[in-house]
Amino acid sequence: MDTDTIRRSLDRSGLRCTPQRYALMAFLVECKRHPTAAEIFEAVNRMDPRSSRATTYNNLRDLVEAGLVREVAVEGRAARFDAKGMRHHHFICDRCGDVEDMEWYDVPTPASGSLGKRVLRESEVIFRGLCAKCAPRHASVHRHIKPRRRVKAG
Repeated sequence: MDTDTIRRSLDRSGLRCTPQRYALMAFLVECKRHPTAAEIFEAVNRMDPRSSRATTYNNLRDLVEAGLVREVAVEGRAARFDAKGMRHHHFICDRCGDVEDMEWYDVPTPASGSLGKRVLRESEVIFRGLCAKCAPRHASVHRHIKPRRRVKAG
């Protein structure tokens, strides 16, 4: 995504293109992983030291609400962020917390009426389990554990 595309996407969403907001979007668009808010703040602050932690966090919130950035919730860990580009799902590793992009496939929308008065904005699938790095370690740990012997009562 180039400079003009970022500016246009901010304009279309009703957000002003401030230097701090632009730096945040540019960082997320180029980022190959899913950084936390703290990691985004550190990276953006290196590019533009005028950007405070509060400004970064407020801009992240505004970008998520505008639908330009996706917040990926990881239980028990800091949320991760992802600039919305190509549609994709996520895989979250239970052990290391890494968030990986997964190929998109259409998710059936719920039947009308099943949501009551709720208004569905979007839906996505989040896969959870062990990533390719953690799965072999998990298998080797379980191979070395000896099964417990049952003791008969009585």
